[in-house]
Formats: sequence, structure tokens, C-alpha cells
Amino acid sequence: MPAAAPRMLLLDSASLYFRAFFGVPEVIGPSGVPTNAVRGLLDMIASLVDRGRPTHLVACWDNDWRPAFRVEAIPSYKAHRVAEPGPDELAGEQVPEALGVQVPIIVDALAALGIARVGVDGYEADDVIGTLATQFSGRMPVDIVTGDRDLFQLVDDANRVRVVYTARGGVRSPDLVDEAFLAEKYGVASGSAYADMAVLRGDTSDGLPGVAGIGEKTAAKLITTYGTLEAVRAAIDSGDPALKGAQRARLEAATDYLDAAPRVVAVAKDAAVPDIELAAPTSVADPALMSRLAVEHGLTSSFDRVISALGID
Repeated sequence: MPAAAPRMLLLDSASLYFRAFFGVPEVIGPSGVPTNAVRGLLDMIASLVDRGRPTHLVACWDNDWRPAFRVEAIPSYKAHRVAEPGPDELAGEQVPEALGVQVPIIVDALAALGIARVGVDGYEADDVIGTLATQFSGRMPVDIVTGDRDLFQLVDDANRVRVVYTARGGVRSPDLVDEAFLAEKYGVASGSAYADMAVLRGDTSDGLPGVAGIGEKTAAKLITTYGTLEAVRAAIDSGDPALKGAQRARLEAATDYLDAAPRVVAVAKDAAVPDIELAAPTSVADPALMSRLAVEHGLTSSFDRVISALGID
């Protein structure tokens, strides 16, 4: 039988396990700990692997959900998601307690199966995804699984990078985001154009204000007309008569924001990703750990689905 054609599947892990937590009814395992996020994530992985048949599979991780370099550029970045610390705690991301207790189980489950889990200190999972997609683009097709529009900037038809977008239809009926999708949905021609449009538009869910009075359609039109955000700003500086009135005033008033925002919006492509094996597992890495997790948390059927999808005996 010929070897499978190389294909990489990059998972935006937190996006998926948050979706599982809120989308799968709560189940309390034998240990007394809820397991809906764990079960949901494992079932998602099984479905994705079964459909996509990846040869490389990576669970990308937020080692830092709010990196210093982004906060330094725009202090409001994700500020509304910061949880108030207790007397013996540091401030962190707001995570429901019933989800927080499941994250260590997810870490152990991935380790037991042998699925690479990759994070880089000082960077978000988005940056790990951006780095790996850049490293492997052109060498094999890369599918990025996420419910986060920020990663649309990595779409690149020429290098076979697309986004499997789960926000609407989940992993069973996702939007497959390529350049044609970006053109139809947002009126921009490429991933890089999407990033420039996103700077102008802003994103309240990430604490990015955007340019006041410039929504998505106007932002897309500006980027399509001038080609890049840099070119839009050059047109403002040069006194382009096509940019006038309130629109010019709004763009000029946003100078400081436009200086800083691209550093926040742009996904890093040079994070120091560790040199580890990224191939999809061909055997269970730690059968004893998997057996313990299955018994303690009632995860046997979810593990079985992943193992079957991976083709492991």
C-alpha cells in the first residue's frame, strides 16, 4: 500500500476545548470531575483525523494567552478577559472552574495518545500555528482548525494553507476558508489583506478598538483599493484627494492605534517552536496512562474513537 500523502493538521486547542465545554452536556466521570470538554475535544480530534487523514497532527497550545509584546503595543488587548486574582494567585484568564479542572486531563490525554502538544513561552497558540504553517507551507497541505477569525490571515492558496473554521458548523460541518472564501465573505483577496482589514475594523472580543467609524465593509474597500494598510497610510500622508472628509479625519485621528495594532494583529511566524516529532501517532505512547485516565474519568469510548481514526491497533 503506498504511503499516505503528507498533510498537516494544526489544532487551535483552546478554541476547540472551549467549544466542547460549552457545546457538550456536562458529564461527571467516575472521579467526580466533569469531562465534557475532554470528551468533546477527543471526539473532535477523532472526527477531524477520520475525515482529513493527516500524517502530521499538532495540538497547538497557549503558553501565554496574553503575551507581553501585544499588551505593550495595545494595553487593552484581552484586558476584559483578565480574572481578578485571589490573595495567593496571579491574574489570569477567566476560565470556568468546571473547565479549568479538565485542562490537566486534556494534557494527559494528548500525552497518552502521543499527539504532539506544542506551546512556546511568551506566545499564543496562534503564533505556534503561524510558525508551523510557515515552516511546512509548500512542503505539504496545512489545515488549521479553529473558531478564531484571526487565523484567516494565514490562508495561502499557493502554499496550500487553509482554515477549517468551526465557529458555525463545528468540526462536522466547518467552513473551509481559502482565498475564494475570503473574497466572497469579506471582499479581500488574501490572508495578508484580511489581516490589514482586521486592523482597521478592530475586534472588540480581543479589546482592539479599530478605527472609529470604519466598519468591516469600509475597511475591506480601503485595503482592496490601495492594496495594503501601509499603502492606505501612505495615501493619507501624501494627501490623496480620494481620502477626504470624515473618513480622512478618522484615519488621521487613529495614527497611534495604526502604529501599534499591526504588531498585535499579526500572527508571529518565528516563535521558537521546539524540535519535536510532529507526525501523527502510529501507536499509543503511554498505554498505562491512557488506561488510568479511561478508568478514572470514563473516557474509554472517546479514546477508542481517536485510536480507531488514527488506525492504531
